[in-house]
Amino acid sequence: QEWENTFATWDPQDFCNISKVVLPMDAYWSPPVFILERVNGQPSNLENMVVMHNGSFNLTQTFQVTLTCSLMILKFPFDTQTCNMSIASFLYPAVTDLIMKTKRTPAEMMNSSHSFFLTDGEWKFTNLTIIEYLEELDDGKFSVITYMVSMERRPTLYILNLILPTCSLYLMDMAVLFGPSSLEEKVNLQIAIILGNSMLAVILNDMLPTSSNKPPIIGTH
Repeated sequence: QEWENTFATWDPQDFCNISKVVLPMDAYWSPPVFILERVNGQPSNLENMVVMHNGSFNLTQTFQVTLTCSLMILKFPFDTQTCNMSIASFLYPAVTDLIMKTKRTPAEMMNSSHSFFLTDGEWKFTNLTIIEYLEELDDGKFSVITYMVSMERRPTLYILNLILPTCSLYLMDMAVLFGPSSLEEKVNLQIAIILGNSMLAVILNDMLPTSSNKPPIIGTH
């Protein structure tokens, strides 16, 4: 966070060329902001801000938060999810007191986010969109910044462990049904295929996400 306070300025030449100082957060006013989708979180232990001689304040706070997000898993495991993180301050109206603006463009934020998102796990960070708008609440308008984060699921694990074995069982089922084997052999192979499908159904039940109004197509077929 960066903001300016015209009452906190000084001439560095009058103070041993000191152009900036580090002060605790309660020494000066700082804009109170909230994450609207936040469910749980752990704040940082950094409680200091940097004050420049021209009245510019700089505050960096790190948070590890859990956010709510509505998932659309109809195309699982080839789905892309978009979750919002809205930052707002409902204590100061935007018309008279506080207007929030983003300092960097979405492209710059994307590059910065990729430098932090170093894990090669299930999800791939694909896009970031920033929306600035005014939210009407009661009789006032308040400044809100929404970060729309898009994540694409990597389907390789599900293809190898779920889709390929299922397709193999269906091909075996067709081969046994139209093959030249005797009736007794066909029955035995069909029982084995049914048991294999049952095991895959159990694995599928453990893999499929459950937090969605529409079940995935792979679970209904």
